Amino acid sequence: MDQVGEFFENLGYMTFSDGGFWIFAGIIVAVILVYQLLLRFAPKVVAPIHNFLKKHPMVWLIIPAALLIYFVYVSLGWNLWVSVSDWENGQLEATFGWGGFGNYAKMFTSPDFWPSLKNTLLLFCLIPICLLLGLGLALLMDQALKGTAVFRTLILLPFALSFVVTGTVWAYMYRPTGGVLNSFLQILGVDVTSAIKNGELMWASSNSTIMLSIIIALVWQFSGYVAVIFLAAIKNVPVSVVNAAKLDGAYMPRIYFKLIIPQLKGAMGSCITILAMYALRSFDFIVSLVGYTTSSAWTLPIWMYNEAFQNNNFAYSAAISSFLLALVLVLILPLTYWTNKRR
Repeated sequence: MDQVGEFFENLGYMTFSDGGFWIFAGIIVAVILVYQLLLRFAPKVVAPIHNFLKKHPMVWLIIPAALLIYFVYVSLGWNLWVSVSDWENGQLEATFGWGGFGNYAKMFTSPDFWPSLKNTLLLFCLIPICLLLGLGLALLMDQALKGTAVFRTLILLPFALSFVVTGTVWAYMYRPTGGVLNSFLQILGVDVTSAIKNGELMWASSNSTIMLSIIIALVWQFSGYVAVIFLAAIKNVPVSVVNAAKLDGAYMPRIYFKLIIPQLKGAMGSCITILAMYALRSFDFIVSLVGYTTSSAWTLPIWMYNEAFQNNNFAYSAAISSFLLALVLVLILPLTYWTNKRR
């Protein structure tokens, strides 16, 4: 019970420490409960209200809309204000007066900014790789070969795993000594010991190959998901159209490239948007794979985490997160618009 009480105490502190929010929420819950009781035992008392709600059912969306506005948009606005506040770096006690845009100037001139931005954008390389690999797997599964159902389940399984599990598994696979990848290369006759002494085959332990290792693992996790999306889109192509093309003498490769693949633009747009979002939020995967202290693998979210919870630079971290939000809008909104336009 003590742990439950501590949980609610911390939850209340993270919203409104004075309890005003919970009093307001309690009043709303009490009103809803009283209304439901009166509706059941004294329907004539609340008949006008009930009739109004039946005519205007969208009124019930006010509560979830208010929660969405508070927990998402108000929080984003508050984060933006913190980024320009006078909350000094290294101070745990918050101050929210106007401090100017010094944190943004410090961010853009920091030696960590461009490497973190470059690594963040490098993660977008998984998009074309996953699209090509996923399309190839989808075309293979469309051939209705024996065991396709089992194969589809196996390639989709990595997507069902969390980033933490995937990062931990690949961390063991990438180990220079005793790792699965180097052990396999050793079976093939590669002199792994000499390569490690020369600084090669270090995978996630080397600054030069760490981002490549991260992208390979992410491609493994998402290619199966993209393949299943493409396969579903292929199955939606009318069979009559495909049969008509066959009667005209077209071969299957030509049917795929001229008829079926052009109709996958909607699915492709959805996959691009989803992959872009996951690429920008792959914080837990990178931390599970290489940790958050390896600066060569820092992305903007990891840099933001280090500034907030390692250096206690909360206003500076808020500036980094605000820039990341702007980057997400610049990259994701055009993709979303392109997807809806293609559909």
